[in-house]
Amino acid sequence: MKRCAWVPLDDPLYLAYHDVEWGVPVHDDIRLFEMLTLEGAQAGLSWSTILRKREGYRRAFAAFDPEKVARFSPARIERLLANPNIVRNRLKVESTVANARATLAVQRELESLDGFLWSFVGGKPKTNRFRRMQDIPAETPESRAMAKELARRGFRFVGPTVCYAFMQATGMVNDHVVACYRYREVSV
Repeated sequence: MKRCAWVPLDDPLYLAYHDVEWGVPVHDDIRLFEMLTLEGAQAGLSWSTILRKREGYRRAFAAFDPEKVARFSPARIERLLANPNIVRNRLKVESTVANARATLAVQRELESLDGFLWSFVGGKPKTNRFRRMQDIPAETPESRAMAKELARRGFRFVGPTVCYAFMQATGMVNDHVVACYRYREVSV
């Protein structure tokens, strides 16, 4: 079975992420907030590090319920910075709380984070036809526009590269290479 070249075949967690989750369209606000958080936490680190800490993030950040996370106090943030089950970077932890507050503001104004984020791809997945991993860009005009608007709305750790990785992970774009068995499965 052919897979994208970035998947380590000896890592069951990574295999499951690629084979079940990556590139599948997500339309749930909590799950979108989770992936935005995890992609931002990954900046400068390997994705395998984040995958291994994912359950720790879910416990530490109230299952990514933005209403709960938005109420985290400075004392709770300090406790999180001692939690070995997440990336203990102050800016990343504080950005999760700020992003929860920004998520709530988007929901109040536009009804859903889902509709807002998917607007950057016209509301439906974009299917690319990349043959090699080297052909896949690190950012696109859509991810740059998303990053700019998210930053304008107070989101943090949402640069164009983070946004493009987020778009790939949540199925806004299908960047499985065409030879990967998942390419057709997630194509719309």
